[in-house]
Amino acid sequence: MVCPACGAAITGDVRFCARCGGKVNELPVSAPPLYGGPPPQMPMAAPGAGLRVQRNLQTMGILWCVYAGYRVVSGLVGMFFLRTFAMGHMGGFPFGGDFGGGWPMGMAGLVPFIGVMAVIASVLAAAVGYSLLTRQPWGRVLAIIAAILALVKFPLGTALGIYTLWVLAPAVSGEEYDALADRS
Repeated sequence: MVCPACGAAITGDVRFCARCGGKVNELPVSAPPLYGGPPPQMPMAAPGAGLRVQRNLQTMGILWCVYAGYRVVSGLVGMFFLRTFAMGHMGGFPFGGDFGGGWPMGMAGLVPFIGVMAVIASVLAAAVGYSLLTRQPWGRVLAIIAAILALVKFPLGTALGIYTLWVLAPAVSGEEYDALADRS
């Protein structure tokens, strides 16, 4: 007999699988088949197959929330340095004195743009993290979109984007995510 959840071999008279803890529904061995033929064979799946989303959803949600914080911090740091270089001096920062100011003054206009982009990216990442942690029905689609956008933010965004696409992009993962979203 095999466990219907993980495919591990079950021996003896047990009610739960020793490997995954899944419930084993055992028919009596002496009972004849109801239709007179041999009992149907269940296809053997690889151990843990079809559980990719369930195993990785919590971790992925937490990573997206952490990535949202990272995007805020990196945006603030980028705004600070761009503003400092665009103004032409470090103004008493550890470098002290005048920096030389070879940058055009129009560069200072990028500071608000960087701030807005950092806020949008962090809100998107936080929404993805929230939707995955709470198993929202729209969370998978939002996560795939955000993962594609995050691929260009090397190295952390690229790694998180690849991980998210690996878990959520296959069609089988969509069915599994929908089943998880319906349960909660």
